[in-house]
Amino acid sequence: MAKRVYLLTRELLFRSKLAGVVTAAGAELTRDAAGSELGVIEIEATGWEERILEFSGRGVPVLAFGSHVHAELLRRARALGAEAVPNSQVEHRLAALLG
Repeated sequence: MAKRVYLLTRELLFRSKLAGVVTAAGAELTRDAAGSELGVIEIEATGWEERILEFSGRGVPVLAFGSHVHAELLRRARALGAEAVPNSQVEHRLAALLG
């Protein structure tokens, strides 16, 4: 069965790119956060902190990403239980997590 990935982004460009990585890896996107096995969360998207806490609380891995100029938010995401990377690394890291 394909890994189900929940994706929370605020930018359509990242949504499209990351959806391509997910499908290329044989995984599937889901809108069901409760049924997902990996959360990919853009910091600054509405509700990002709560979503990271929700996933972390269930033991679901979270990959958070955002602009490198928002180092404080990336650190906050890590403190909440996510692996957090700058935008420039998110596609590569997501592919590795799904591979």
